[in-house]
Amino acid sequence: MRAKTLSDKKKFILEIAQSLFAHFGLSKTTIEDIARKAHMGKASIYYYFANKEAIFKEVIEKEGRILQEKLIDAVNKEHTPQGKIRSYIITRMTTIKELANYYSALRDEYLKHYSFIEKIRTSYDAFEITMLRTILNAGHKEGVFEVEDSNLTAETIVAAMKGLEFHWSIQNSKKEIVEKVESLLRILFKGIEKRE
Repeated sequence: MRAKTLSDKKKFILEIAQSLFAHFGLSKTTIEDIARKAHMGKASIYYYFANKEAIFKEVIEKEGRILQEKLIDAVNKEHTPQGKIRSYIITRMTTIKELANYYSALRDEYLKHYSFIEKIRTSYDAFEITMLRTILNAGHKEGVFEVEDSNLTAETIVAAMKGLEFHWSIQNSKKEIVEKVESLLRILFKGIEKRE
């Protein structure tokens, strides 16, 4: 029973911290803020976490798992390679908006000096590239895609999404994101060269 209580308290602290980090960012959120909002003493927070960065790390890892699970689920619901890529990009762009801390960890330069952030960024990039490469290879095998280098193509799609995510994910509604993704996919699937 005690282990469940400890786990519940830690989870509660993480939920409070997740909200504060999303609103104020890592640098402006303090252990005092977390303790106050959780109605706990600072010593209680330190019982579960060594410092604020340890809390942030767990929040980021949690949001990263959420994003990856949503992406895997979205892709697995589709039956065509085109549908898988479409669903992947739309889910990624709409979910990033919900996961402010994870987005911050992936983008904010001031977080680069935290070694755990760099590991999370590297791991997530590898996840995205692997997932897209798998879809591209399956599409190539089915004769749907003509891909000379699936790894380079996957890297290019990931780079394009990173470049567009702030303008599309943060500044637009879900409907607008879907419309923009559809335009991007027409370019990706059909190209820009005129065909005879």
